[in-house]
This record gives sequence, structure tokens and C-alpha cells, in this order.
Amino acid sequence: MRNEELGIPPSPMETRAVRGDSGILFLALGLLLLVGCAHRGKSEPVVAPPSPTPLPVTSERASPTPKPTAQSEDKGYTEKGIASWYGEPYHGRRTASGEIYDMHQLTAAHKSLVFGSVVKVTRRDTGADVTVRINDRGPFIEGRIIDLSYAAAKKIALDIDGIAPVKIKVVGHEAATKQTPNRSVEPEICLWVQIGAFSDRGNAAGAERELESTGEVAVMLEGLDGLWRVRVGPFDQELEAERARNRITDAWPGSHIVPCGG
Repeated sequence: MRNEELGIPPSPMETRAVRGDSGILFLALGLLLLVGCAHRGKSEPVVAPPSPTPLPVTSERASPTPKPTAQSEDKGYTEKGIASWYGEPYHGRRTASGEIYDMHQLTAAHKSLVFGSVVKVTRRDTGADVTVRINDRGPFIEGRIIDLSYAAAKKIALDIDGIAPVKIKVVGHEAATKQTPNRSVEPEICLWVQIGAFSDRGNAAGAERELESTGEVAVMLEGLDGLWRVRVGPFDQELEAERARNRITDAWPGSHIVPCGG
């Protein structure tokens, strides 16, 4: 049996023999490597592959496509919706365009049309029309598309009705003019006495007929919130509006005074 199987450690001579065999093996491997290198000859330098040529950086901002001017972009634009108007207490205040608002000039506010746009406003219920210049932003009530100045509203009787269905069309552009509002002109008063708001049109019509039977001048207006408002008037004096409210307050205790356009 071998010494390893009997558990006897190898002798020093056997250990040296194993080491000698290992050294011969390593030497033989080294010679083989040298022979292989000799067959290859002189080694060639390793050349790195060329770097890819960078692509040119492009951007739409580099050469933007010229946009049409605001005038040509908006001319001919049409829109349908509800028109309202505004006067006091905005008279004399600065508008979004920087102009001073003059309620006695033919101007208007729109949410997005460029300042200086000239717009024809036509009432779809009566056909009355007025041409205004946009110099302010608004109105910011859903469904309303334009806020006319008091003077413009008066041209189409919107100062009486408060709101009305309209169609607007951009017909041109006009530069702003420097104007100082005429504060010497006393703003005209326009008031209603509202007796109630009804979700049912039939009930509103009944209230209108009842008021007219007592000699009052009543109107029924449809609001953007789906309610029908019944009002008496309008009045150009606060005292007259107060007297009318007192006349009908017993039958309609919720009656209150509201401004035209409100």
C-alpha cells in the first residue's frame, strides 16, 4: 500500500521529487510560449478605432419659423357667447393693456384677443351691433366672451338687459390712443329690482305676469347658471329703484336692488 493510504507522511526525497517535476513542467510551458512568439514576429502597435464624428446639434429655436403677426392671426376670427358690460367702479382705473379705462369710450375686454383688435359685436337676439377696440382682459365668468364698456353697451341696449347672446368678429387692428377719462361726466345709473331667481321657467313667467298685473314693468332674464331671474325696471335713479322695491316687498320679501349688468 502507498504511504498516503497508510497515513504515513511523504519523505523529504519524495517531496523534492514532486517539486522537481512541477519545475520541469513550468519550464516546458515557458519554452512553448517563446516559440509561439517567435513565429508571430515583431508585434504590431494596437491602433484604437477612430472616434465617431459627432452629429451636429439641431434645435427648433435655432431658426424658428416666423409667426404671423397678431393682426393677421386674429383678423376674421369669430366667436359666439354671452356679452356683459362694466362701468363703475372701474372708470379711471388702469386696464390690463396699461390704458386708463374710460367707460365713455367704445372699448371692451376679452380673454385672449390681442390688444388693439377691432371687434364687431352683434346681438343675436335683436341684430344691434357696435364696433369696439380690445384694451382689457375679461370677463372671467363661464360662458361670457366679452365685456363691453358702458358706452358700447348703451349702443346695443345691453345696459338695459345686462347680458345678451352675441357674435363677435375681428375686423381689424387699431393702435392705442392716449386718452384721459372724462371724470367731469357723471356716470349714469342703471338699476334693477330683482324679485327672485327661479329654476323653473314656468314659475318665472308666472311671477312676471303677476308683477305686470300690478302695473310694474317686469322682465325675465335667463342666467348662465340655468336660473331665470325676474326683475322690475330698469331705473336711472336710486330713489326710484328703492320706491319700487318698497312697493313689491310685501308680495316678494326677497326683493333687492341690483346693478344693470350684474
